[in-house]
Amino acid sequence: MENREQVVNSFPNSAYMEEKNPWQKCGILVVAIFGIIAVVALVVILVVQNMPLTQKYKYGIVLDAGSSHTTVFIYEWPAEKDNNTGRAKQKHACNVKGPGISSYAGAPWKAGQSLRDCMQEVEMTIPRKRHAETPLYLGATAGMRLLNLKNSSASEEVFRAVSDALQTFPFSYQGARILSGQEEGAYGWVTVNYLDDRLKQGLKTTGALDLGGASTQISFVSTTWDGVEAPANSVTFRLYGNDYNLYTHSFLCYGKDQALKMALAQQTRSGPGSINDPCFHPGYVETNNYSKLYDSPCVSDRKPQGAPATFQHTGIGNFQQCQDVVRTLFNFSQCKYSRCSFNGVHQPPVEGLFGAFSAYYYVMKFLNLNDMPYPLHKVKEKIANFCATPWEKVKEQNPKVKLEFLMTYCFTGTYLLTLLTEGYNFTSEMYSNIKFIHKIKGSDAGWTLGYMLNLTNMIPAEAPDTPPLPYGGYVAAVTITALILLFIVLLAVCAFRPGCHKRPHII
Repeated sequence: MENREQVVNSFPNSAYMEEKNPWQKCGILVVAIFGIIAVVALVVILVVQNMPLTQKYKYGIVLDAGSSHTTVFIYEWPAEKDNNTGRAKQKHACNVKGPGISSYAGAPWKAGQSLRDCMQEVEMTIPRKRHAETPLYLGATAGMRLLNLKNSSASEEVFRAVSDALQTFPFSYQGARILSGQEEGAYGWVTVNYLDDRLKQGLKTTGALDLGGASTQISFVSTTWDGVEAPANSVTFRLYGNDYNLYTHSFLCYGKDQALKMALAQQTRSGPGSINDPCFHPGYVETNNYSKLYDSPCVSDRKPQGAPATFQHTGIGNFQQCQDVVRTLFNFSQCKYSRCSFNGVHQPPVEGLFGAFSAYYYVMKFLNLNDMPYPLHKVKEKIANFCATPWEKVKEQNPKVKLEFLMTYCFTGTYLLTLLTEGYNFTSEMYSNIKFIHKIKGSDAGWTLGYMLNLTNMIPAEAPDTPPLPYGGYVAAVTITALILLFIVLLAVCAFRPGCHKRPHII
């Protein structure tokens, strides 16, 4: 027995030996390789999935052919999100030099020629590879509506010249047409609420007030009106899964330029050789031509018989008297509905917030009344003081403003205030709900974006689908999966390690 112990003790490293497996080293190597490959692959997927990619965009072009000028807008949106969650936004705007296309009735070719500089600018702005697929639209508003009423053949010639010019550019030309007043108002409402994310999020919408040179539009959702009383003023939309019953109306001839013509026609209805106009500054004197004043369909039937060729137009600058003149442009006596705005047009009570754009914004900006909600009495006071300012002093204080615009701000300020408060029935309290806006999140307020969104079907009727997991949930799920995989690999490696499963025995 002693001898046996001595033998055992004399060979300590041979007494207990680990069971050897000839495939052990090979198995460990294989598991380790596959584990490393799996982990590396998962990390690569995560990095590639979340690395920033170069954003690709699609584009659309809309020409706003207004009564006084034309503006070319470029819109862009993410290429992979055409009508789902991608936001269309304004990339660029170009103001066409010269008057609106309706002014070229006597020389239609000039209407097309006037667009070329801006269109060449557009051609350089949009990537060349996107040219052929970029839709190009031209929408004409009240200026062309009036020309079409006055001379339909001239209107057709202008459109032909404009179309010929636009088709020379490498875009997908979709045609030119006259928008109805209802369309102009409705698309302006869509633009304002789309840019403010109210449609997508199902929020309470904002009303839209648009004032151009030849027409003005009011559009809003009323909770007290179902469209039955005046169906011609009703437009129904289903956008992002929500239904909107929109009240909208356009007043042709009630844009700022045509309203001024109507005010002058009212004061010259007897054919005088001179008038003292309270809507122009004291010291303003100009000789006007009767034929030019009455060349618009808005006033052509009022031209006095036997009037001289010209009349002297003298300003006296009185806000109260100017309001009296402006009030004569509205007919408040006739209404066959439960309630009306003016001229016998039905309108439910205004409610909620409103965005006022186009000429509303530019006039109120000039008068420094656009940045904050001034009380109505302060607005009247400021316009009254401006109207009473002598013409020479007004010119001296505003040397950079074109005289053709500067001389009309007293009238236009008085007009738009009267239109809002007495025409549309905004009370002193409701007036504070009007915000005078130019841009929303970098895009101009107006009908053009809403028009393009409608024609390209970019606003879905139903709410877009969302992924089953939000981005944060997706990352968490992948991370947990990676940790589980790593844990399994470690277990497998441990299983093959010599120290993890010793089975000693005596030799």
